[in-house]
Amino acid sequence: MESLQHRITTNPHQCGGRPCIRGMRIRMADVLQLFAAGLTAEQILAEMPDLEAPDLQAARQCAARQMDYPRLAA
Repeated sequence: MESLQHRITTNPHQCGGRPCIRGMRIRMADVLQLFAAGLTAEQILAEMPDLEAPDLQAARQCAARQMDYPRLAA
């Protein structure tokens, strides 16, 4: 799987430091919420024309990576 990590950016002076797509004010969470609401990639791209298909894939990759870490029990 190609790493699309470079498409997700963080800036402490933009969107409260939350991860955004390519430095735009489109938060990764916004994209994921649209997927969770049942929109398809094509619908999201039509709704947000500044996005590109790899941006959507990058948001999902980043979310999966953030969820995949061990939780140690004390």
